[in-house]
Amino acid sequence: MLRSFSRRAVLGAAGVLSFLPGLVLASPATDFVASFGDKISQILNSGQSLQRKRQEILPLLKANVDIPAIGRYCLGRYWRMATPEQQATYLKLFDHVLVHGVMAQIGNYQNISLRITESVPSPVGDKVSVEISRKNQPNVMMTVVVDGHPPKIIDLYGEGASMRLTQRSDYLAFMARHNGNVQALLDALHQQVMRNMGP
Repeated sequence: MLRSFSRRAVLGAAGVLSFLPGLVLASPATDFVASFGDKISQILNSGQSLQRKRQEILPLLKANVDIPAIGRYCLGRYWRMATPEQQATYLKLFDHVLVHGVMAQIGNYQNISLRITESVPSPVGDKVSVEISRKNQPNVMMTVVVDGHPPKIIDLYGEGASMRLTQRSDYLAFMARHNGNVQALLDALHQQVMRNMGP
C-alpha cells in the first residue's frame, strides 16, 4: 500500500501557497516566489468559502508547480520502463494525488506572513529559503526549489526533507516489492485516488 504525501510535506506545500510580501532578497527566483505567493495569499486571506478558495487556487497551483516533472522524478528509472500509455495514466493519477494532498490543507492557512531569508543556486535549481509565521504557532522554515523557463516550483524542503525525494523513496520501495511492475503502482494510485474522492 502506498503512503499518501506526508502531512509535513503537504502542510509545507500549503504554507508555500500562502506567502505574504516580505521579500528580503531580489532575484528571478525570489521574484517568482513573491509574485506567486501574493496571488495565493489574497485568496487565502479573503472571506470566501473554503470551496471557493480551492477553486481559485487550483489553476494557480497547476500553472506554477511543475507537477509532471515532479511525477517523473518520483517514478525514477521506472519511468523509462513504462509504456507511453502507462506514463500518461501515471501522470494523471500523480497530479490528482499531489493536488489533493495540498488542497486538503488549505483550510489550515490564513493570515500568514512570510520572510524570504536566502536564495542560492544549486544543481537542481534555485533554493529559496522562507520563514513562515502563523498566529500562536512556531515559525516554520521551508526551502522552495525553483527551476525552468518560465520558472516553476519543482521541490519543497521541510525540516531538511525533500518532498519529492521522500515520495520517490516510497514509490521505489513499492516497485521493488512488486518486482518492478508499473501496472501494480498504477492500480495502487488509482485506489488512492478513489479513496480521496470519497463515496
